[in-house]
Amino acid sequence: MNIFLLLAPFSLLLGLTGLVAFWWTLRARQYEDPQGDAARILDDHLREGPDDEAEQP
Repeated sequence: MNIFLLLAPFSLLLGLTGLVAFWWTLRARQYEDPQGDAARILDDHLREGPDDEAEQP
C-alpha cells in the first residue's frame, strides 16, 4: 500500500509533463502543415543535403 504513495504522484507528474510537452508543440506551431509535410517526404527533388548536391550534374 505504501507504493501507491510513491506511484500516484509520479504518474501525475509524468502525465503533466506529457501535457506540457504537447502544449509546447502546439504553441511552437509544429502541426501547421501536415499535408505539405507528407508531400515533401514523397518528392525526391525537394530533398536538401550534401549527398543530393553531389549527385546532380
